[in-house]
Parts: sequence; structure tokens; C-alpha cells
Amino acid sequence: MGRDGNVMTGGPGRRRLLSMTTKTERPDVPPLTPTTPRGPIDIPAQAHTSSGSSIWTATRIIALTLTVLETFLLARFALLLFGANASQPLVSFVYGVTEPLVRPFQGIFGQPEGPPTVDLAAVLAVVFFLLLGALVVAGVRAVTGRRAGPRPSD
Repeated sequence: MGRDGNVMTGGPGRRRLLSMTTKTERPDVPPLTPTTPRGPIDIPAQAHTSSGSSIWTATRIIALTLTVLETFLLARFALLLFGANASQPLVSFVYGVTEPLVRPFQGIFGQPEGPPTVDLAAVLAVVFFLLLGALVVAGVRAVTGRRAGPRPSD
């Protein structure tokens, strides 16, 4: 036995230290797990059963829906800017989906003549839906008093 209470094994020149201390688990301390940030907003992936999980899910669905709408609007803007063929099925699909979203913003600013066509109504619609999404999410958080992710259950 060594000076510190540990057992020394092995022959001369080959000594190995065996610790006499035992590993005890503390139930009140959770194990540390390394976490890596998954993006600019790190939201835990665990499913929580707290009362805020439905609010969190609704906020995520709203954000996803508005992101899809804004993607379509930006695709419309790019297609018009580059003079895409409107008789092509994919292009006509994008124009058909985004027409009701852009219609309220048409005529606010004059449309410049000649190619390339800059669709200012699509840009205004993107800004509008971005602000609308931020307002809805902020409203949900203000009413519920919740932050970005769900709170762990107590």
C-alpha cells in the first residue's frame, strides 16, 4: 500500500497504481453530457410534457408555414427577375401559389418597364409575412410568458 492509501501492484520497475476509492453515484446531480450548438438558435430536441409544449409546437408550426410562404415569394421574385417562362409548369405553379399573397401589394409602387422585371409586390409581401410571423410569435410568447423553447417539466 502506498502513502495515499492506494494499492501498488507489479514487480520492481513495473508498478501499477490501483485506486482504493469507489465510484459513488449521486442521484441529485444529473450526468453531464456535451452539447453542440445546432444552429443560431439552439433549441433542445427532447420532447417535454410540460404545459408549454403545445405552445412551443404551435410557434414552430407558424414559423415553418411562414418560412415556406416566404420561400415561394422569393422564388417568384427570382423567376420574374430572370424572365422565367410562365408557361413552364413549375413556374406557373409558383406564380399560381403566390398570386393571392402578392395581390394586396400590387399597385403600391409603379412597375418599371422592360426586362428584367423587379416584382416589388413580392418583396413587400416577403417583408409583410416576415413581420407578421415575428408579431404572432412575440404575441404568443407575451401571452404565455414563455421563451423560445419548452421549459423542462418540474
